[in-house]
Amino acid sequence: MATNSTTQCPSPMKATSNGVFQGDSPLDYALPLAILQICLVVVVTRILAVLLKPLRQPRVIAEIVGGIILGPSALGRNETYLKALFPSKSLTVLDTLANLGLLFFLFLVGLELDPKSLRRTGKKALGIALAGITLPFVLGIGTSFALRATISEGVSKAPFLVFMGVALSITAFPVLARILAELKLLTTDVGRMAMSAAAVNDVAAWILLALAIALSGTGRSPIVSLWVLLCGSAFVVGCFLVLPPIFNWMAQRCNEGEPVDELYICATLAAVLAAGFVTDTIGIHALFGAFVVGVLVPKEGPFAGALVEKVEDLVSGLLLPLYFASSGLKTNVATIKGLQSWGLLVLVICTACFGKIIGTIVVSLLCRVPLQEALALGFLMNTKGLVELIVLNIGKDRKVLNDETFAIMVLMAIFTTFITTPLVMAVYKPAKRKEKTEYKHKTVERKDPNSQLRLLVCFHSIRNIPSMLNLIEASRGTGKRESLCLYALHLMELTERSSAILMVHKARKNGLPFWNKTHGSDANQIVVAFEAFEQLSRVSIRPMTAISAMSNIHEDIYESAIRKRAAMIIIPFHRHQRVDGTFENTRSEFRWVNQRVLEHAPCSVGILVDRGLGGSTHVAASNVSSVFTVLFFGGLDDREALAYGLRMAEHPGISLNVVYFVAGRSETKEEMASIEINVEPSRTKEGSEDGKLMEEVKVKMSSNSSIKYEERGVKNVGEIVEVVREYSKCNLYMVGKMGEGEVGVALNNNVKCEFPELGPICNLLISPELPTSASVLVVQQYHVHRVGNPLPSSKNVVLPEEELENIS
Repeated sequence: MATNSTTQCPSPMKATSNGVFQGDSPLDYALPLAILQICLVVVVTRILAVLLKPLRQPRVIAEIVGGIILGPSALGRNETYLKALFPSKSLTVLDTLANLGLLFFLFLVGLELDPKSLRRTGKKALGIALAGITLPFVLGIGTSFALRATISEGVSKAPFLVFMGVALSITAFPVLARILAELKLLTTDVGRMAMSAAAVNDVAAWILLALAIALSGTGRSPIVSLWVLLCGSAFVVGCFLVLPPIFNWMAQRCNEGEPVDELYICATLAAVLAAGFVTDTIGIHALFGAFVVGVLVPKEGPFAGALVEKVEDLVSGLLLPLYFASSGLKTNVATIKGLQSWGLLVLVICTACFGKIIGTIVVSLLCRVPLQEALALGFLMNTKGLVELIVLNIGKDRKVLNDETFAIMVLMAIFTTFITTPLVMAVYKPAKRKEKTEYKHKTVERKDPNSQLRLLVCFHSIRNIPSMLNLIEASRGTGKRESLCLYALHLMELTERSSAILMVHKARKNGLPFWNKTHGSDANQIVVAFEAFEQLSRVSIRPMTAISAMSNIHEDIYESAIRKRAAMIIIPFHRHQRVDGTFENTRSEFRWVNQRVLEHAPCSVGILVDRGLGGSTHVAASNVSSVFTVLFFGGLDDREALAYGLRMAEHPGISLNVVYFVAGRSETKEEMASIEINVEPSRTKEGSEDGKLMEEVKVKMSSNSSIKYEERGVKNVGEIVEVVREYSKCNLYMVGKMGEGEVGVALNNNVKCEFPELGPICNLLISPELPTSASVLVVQQYHVHRVGNPLPSSKNVVLPEEELENIS
């Protein structure tokens, strides 16, 4: 018998081969085969993720389906493929790598859960969470009796009951966070309620899973299970007593803006592995130790961020998909045969959906949640995902779930997660606030210049902060707190990285503030900058964060402008200036974002081309001494830029130059004709409006010595450039995007625009032919007929040779 047993065991694989030239096949050796398996898994899951993206499905669906496709349910039906790429002797290495990736992923999941937020969970969210656990858990136990009587005969009763209850009552917290972010529901009552309830559900699920694992031990004596539970509880208590002081000590020595000491990172990761070893020794599972360590790491400050940054890409990108492939290799849909098995699949799906959805809806309605929101909560809480697969895989490894039951439960997890997004989109559509879009002040130019000015200032990196703060300081005018209402919107890209989910925890109803006022000491660099500005100036800044995919983050910008009734959106240019004076891309995607904002903004828009406005740090109000220059050609955009400039001129430290460009006398008009001036009859009204504003400037100049006005006649683009050079020592040029006077039309028709979103004059100001250190704010005034219209054509018009000579 011993001999037969030995011959049936596959021979162990050596780690590396000698190469094909030595006659070795790489598929017969552990390392090259593991590399090929990883590459195959990553390619298949990424392709599926791209295909499922139009359906708004989270990546976990693509990874689960990809694992099933690679397994015996699809490609694995070909024995040659299965034996070549996934031979049985390689599965130990694959499972080890997969579980190692899972170990660190569960550490990241624990890092996302903040115990302090659980203590602040409201009664509604707590009630919804308990209902979302209790009813499906009871129904899961009921379903287990039907399964044990049919396809799961002979399995241990108690472990099977608990595993089925846990499998049906789980809500996948990370997957839910991703769905909420993609559907832009994080700021809604539904999103906040779902996140709080899911966090409670997640913790309860891990406790129940620990119980299920303890009961599923092979020891026949119940005392063994009791020892497992007691030792597991002692481990958790010990971790809560020992680890927090150590982690807090490390976190306090990690200063913002400085690299985190490598010793702290290594010590924490080693603690994760050690905790996994201890819990595995106890008999629970190694992932529980990793999860507990992640929960205990301080969430504020750079320490947690550095841990996420070091771990997440390797784990989430390469190792975690192996876990789905490993699960797929264990899933064989072909084992579901006959009407009875398919009927049981329908029963499990209906029971899982009914328990989660109905339980959540009933309690939500009892808590006086509107029906539409209660339905959305029910569907959201029904989200499964990775945690579900972990439960099922542990159950299969512990011989609690057989192949057929395992396949049924995996299909249930896929189905319930797949339907979440479509159902939520169908039943819950937050009001677009169209009725609120018609607010009064959508421009800076207005009849009452003393009315409150509301600005929405956007930024996407620390690099934007100093110049934006200096622009804000200039915008406060006379310094009256009520004269300026400012909203600072931090643009954060939603990616597949776990750090994106960490942002979600900081989301609140009042516009997603990006810091918690109760933990100011742990604020990051951006927080420190804005808090310091609030203390030094008399401007109150209301911080917000937009967490969206780059493809639709522009929607967050103009929806925030509508919600906050902003008169102007100020966004940074997608390029920044290098030391040599040339521009380089920050991120090219932000150019597309800026273009979409210009097209659809419900108010005026300003794009700041930053050349270090005010220096690399914020300038205090008492030290402000800046010169701003408004280049005025006429029309809506130029009037808006001038109106904003006049507001800034009220600041005691700001001097304003207003330069009004007009066509020269008769001989000038002949020369200007060479650049195709076409004065349309419709411009006469604009001309009268321009004249009124110029008269207003002259009146203000008489009472405010900081305002200087000059009217300059120009013959051609070269003379425009010469006039602009005279003011090159200023700190900021303010220009309209599209001039509408005689000279403005000439520029629009003839100046080569590398960046159409900036307009012709701004393109001149940032060209190498015009050396200046001044930043540029290009302004587009809101007009009802302009919203939704495409940007002007970016077609380059070549200037006549004499014009090129003048510019050079």
